[in-house]
This record gives sequence, structure tokens and C-alpha cells, in this order.
Amino acid sequence: MCDASDYAVGAVFGQKKDKKLHVIYYASRTLDDAQVKYATTEKELLAIVFAFEKFRSYLVGSKVIVHTDHAALRHLIAKKDAKPRLLRWILLLKEFDLEIKDKKEIEPPL
Repeated sequence: MCDASDYAVGAVFGQKKDKKLHVIYYASRTLDDAQVKYATTEKELLAIVFAFEKFRSYLVGSKVIVHTDHAALRHLIAKKDAKPRLLRWILLLKEFDLEIKDKKEIEPPL
């Protein structure tokens, strides 16, 4: 799971076993002065990029599902005419077997 606020980004790295999420690692960081000015969609994508850079060694070669509360990210990743910064991030994410799910698609806990 990844999320962004006005001043920070965060991620939870975990795995599902028997329909339960087992948390392995929490990570977060504050945004610098330039990143604070990013649009909400850019901050949400930055949170995903932060998570993939942080957990890269665990994620390479695995199917990865990212749960986010920002539905526009799915369409942004498929976009070909985005800002150069976003294109760099999208290229980085293309290295992974990535699936983005909306918060609405997340199964309720048992």
C-alpha cells in the first residue's frame, strides 16, 4: 500500500497469506520543498516510486499489487505524453510486474 499527503509519502510492504496481510516493513519520508508543490496525482505516483526504490530487492521478479486510494494512477501509467519527470518514474515502474488496485477493489478484512 502506498499513500501521499501534503508533506510526506509512505508505503507498507507486506504479503498476503490465507487472505490476511502480513506486514513486513513500513517506510515513509517527508517531501522536499519542490515536491510539496507537486499535484496530488504526482505525489501519489511519487509514493509508489519511493516504495519500489526502497523495496526493490524484494520486488524484482515478483508479481506486485499496489493498493492506492488514487484511481487516476492506473491511467497515468499507460499515458505516453506525460511530463518528463512522470515518464522517468513510469519507465522505472515498467521494470516490475505491477498491478495497481483502487481502494474500492481491496477486499474487506475478515
